[in-house]
Amino acid sequence: MNIKSLVCLGLLSFPCLLRAQETKLIQYVKPLIGTARMGHTFPGATVPFGAVQLSPDTDTLSYAVNGRYNGDVYKYCAGYQYDDPTIVGFSHTHFSGTGHSDLGDILVMPTQGKVQLNPGTASRPEEGYRSPYSHANERAEPNYYSVLLDKHRIKAEMTTTTRVGIHRYTFSQSDASHLILDLTAGIYNYEGKNVWTVVKVLNDSTLVGYRQTNGWSRTRTVYFAIKTSKPFKNYGAKYEDGKTVYNGFWRKFDQQNNFPDLAAHNIKLHLDFDTKEQEAVLMKVALSPVSMKNALSNMQIEAPDWNFEAYVRQGQLAWEKELRKIEADMLNKEDLVNFYTAMYHASLMPTIYMDQNGEYKGLDQEVHRADGFTNYTSFSLWDTFRAFHPLLNLINPSRNADMVASMMAHYEQSVLKMLPIWSHYANDNWCMSGYHSVSVIADAILKGVYKGDPEAALQACVQTANARRYEGIGPYMDKGYVPDDVSGTSVSNTLEYAYDDWCIAQLAKKLGKDNIYQTFSKRAASWKSLYDKSIGFMRPKDSTGKFRPAFDVLDTHGQGFIEGNSWNYSLYVPHQPVELMELMGGKKKLEIYLDSLFTMELPDKYFEHTEDITRDGIIGNYVHGNEPSHHVAYLYNITGSPWKAQARLRQIIRNQYHNGHAGLGGNDDCGQMSAWYLFTALGFYPVAPGEDSYWIGSPLVKSAKINFESGKSLVVTAHNQSEKNVYVKSVSLNGRRLTDWKLSFQEIINGGTLLFEMGPKPNT
Repeated sequence: MNIKSLVCLGLLSFPCLLRAQETKLIQYVKPLIGTARMGHTFPGATVPFGAVQLSPDTDTLSYAVNGRYNGDVYKYCAGYQYDDPTIVGFSHTHFSGTGHSDLGDILVMPTQGKVQLNPGTASRPEEGYRSPYSHANERAEPNYYSVLLDKHRIKAEMTTTTRVGIHRYTFSQSDASHLILDLTAGIYNYEGKNVWTVVKVLNDSTLVGYRQTNGWSRTRTVYFAIKTSKPFKNYGAKYEDGKTVYNGFWRKFDQQNNFPDLAAHNIKLHLDFDTKEQEAVLMKVALSPVSMKNALSNMQIEAPDWNFEAYVRQGQLAWEKELRKIEADMLNKEDLVNFYTAMYHASLMPTIYMDQNGEYKGLDQEVHRADGFTNYTSFSLWDTFRAFHPLLNLINPSRNADMVASMMAHYEQSVLKMLPIWSHYANDNWCMSGYHSVSVIADAILKGVYKGDPEAALQACVQTANARRYEGIGPYMDKGYVPDDVSGTSVSNTLEYAYDDWCIAQLAKKLGKDNIYQTFSKRAASWKSLYDKSIGFMRPKDSTGKFRPAFDVLDTHGQGFIEGNSWNYSLYVPHQPVELMELMGGKKKLEIYLDSLFTMELPDKYFEHTEDITRDGIIGNYVHGNEPSHHVAYLYNITGSPWKAQARLRQIIRNQYHNGHAGLGGNDDCGQMSAWYLFTALGFYPVAPGEDSYWIGSPLVKSAKINFESGKSLVVTAHNQSEKNVYVKSVSLNGRRLTDWKLSFQEIINGGTLLFEMGPKPNT
């Protein structure tokens, strides 16, 4: 048997790289597999980081019922729930794995027979345009999605370019085939969310328009252009404006039938066709953040013809290129699917937010042109600063540099002069805590990824960190902590601000700004103000300096933390873990703390009212389904017991990442959960972005080749890798044994061979 055969059969541990060019990695991506148990990942068509993310929506729950929040709407953050029996339609914008939502723009649904402009209900789909479907007739892969809509036996297929969604609907013979355009539909919808909608019918196959909404993003406008592959014979519209007091003199026209100039808060349209048996009608929907004209231009440049298969291939080639940035060989096919599904999920967001001509709408609501960079939006920074952006620094540095440039543009356009907290379509929705854009920016500059003006970047970081009126920053600056009587999440805010301030200090040190370095180094130690030695946990403290008397270290509700409890958050000092360990009483005390965290039981009552924490995402009291704990298992490395980190990391991967429609133990949160998996599977992790260290764990890969933009590569090899051999006997880089359990950024990107010797017993 030759060497190639031995390698490809897995009998040798060197990666199966000879096979790489023969095997399409996209076959291991399962957009329907690896979705969050809470259903927050969409299964539709998109290209990497595409502006259009075209996907089925399976219900239309309102955000509020009788004026009160409807908790069930939380399931539909991405519009799709695997267990739902019907599909409402296919919309063009989605978030991936967020715990809150918006979007769901320009919903399209094919129908036949009587025109129905109401979606109906899941229990009575015949009363509306929605349709039952079966997963047996559903197919999802990178940049392609298809499903058979059972109601009229219409096959729906879709693919995309960066800014254009391409639909193909195969109808049976009928003189009453329709494409429904529901411009009232949206995710997290409620009465009054649509501020204004405009549609102009330019000819019998072309429409343009825009929709402005007031939701998670306060002033979000999406412009669109739509073309059909055959002329529609008729079209019609329905306004749903409720109690609008004044409608002007447009009543002189019949605006419901074949009227080309439509404007209202809420509009639904139908385009009518005659179709032959098995006739395909295609539709292209192009989006723009700037104008209808730009939407048409985006369509003409990116999707000039009707070659559906060519657009599928073009997008899948883009995905193949993205996935080949890491070529992995795993223990089994299930792990291979998990690995490349994680690669896929970590390449969906943030999304490109500019037109082909470089124009985009800025935070100031003015039109700007991106000069020398690609502009992005949807930065879920409370999540993604931890592992997602550090991953891009390694495998996608040019893209991450553009994201930093986008953050700087956001700052320059901000009347508040703040970097983004949660950037969202020319808005900041201010979701979650901290000012973690400073972590992303500092890490990118310190690692040589961002080539922009570092002095301007430092100034933006300092200005943001000194925004006194934002979520307790003023008292934090004055007292050294956020008081409990100022913020309901005072402890987690303090801990996250302290880490961000440390990042600013590291950047200031690099740039020789000693005053800034000293100021922010002092602020970086603010976490100590809230550590209560009498109980061994972080604890809220009021403005007078007194700890809160009634306090429960296990409860996630109203104890001073955002989406977490004191047991978890007390370990959130990623920038000064040794100091934390010493304050806790030393190595043995921290080791016992970590042991207890993973083995104790957390009753449901402590998190039952916290939406982003579910039983599926918990091991003991360790909450992997929510990001603040993602560095915790690696802390065993400083207790002198790194083998415990190795065992726990393998346990977390096996417990929290699976094939199947409920594959994640929590929200993917715009790629963070997936980035954690990828780093951990490779055997190292960035515990504190901004630090030039990646902490060694226990690899899951048999071997992997990480391909860098420079042309160099790092080959990770795990000798004797198996399900039982989770412990690292030794690890070496290019023949040099690593004894401190750390790798530097430069060592990684310089390439070579990272060799793990694995075994079944701890190496104590």
